[in-house]
Amino acid sequence: MTEARELDEPGPAEEYAGEAVLFTADREVAVRVLLRGHFQPIDGRFHWYGRVAADEGVAELANGRRTDVVLRTPRGEAVGTLADPDPWQRYRITGLGRPPF
Repeated sequence: MTEARELDEPGPAEEYAGEAVLFTADREVAVRVLLRGHFQPIDGRFHWYGRVAADEGVAELANGRRTDVVLRTPRGEAVGTLADPDPWQRYRITGLGRPPF
């Protein structure tokens, strides 16, 4: 069993924890994220996913619906989708292809 990681802890190359920025066509929000990813041999693509720390700006940006965004970290950027906040208002984010970390 693996231990839960904090947003500030460094991780292996398949993970990123730290500062990021979410963009839409008309909005930009600075956030903290915890991201992971893996290559899926069934479809031949890299799948990345994670959680965006609770933030009023993210809740306003998502407005209770699935929202396509660009996620930028110091290591890169990628298009992803915000969806389903957990009970602590951390939004899930997912993407395919080259990850932003």
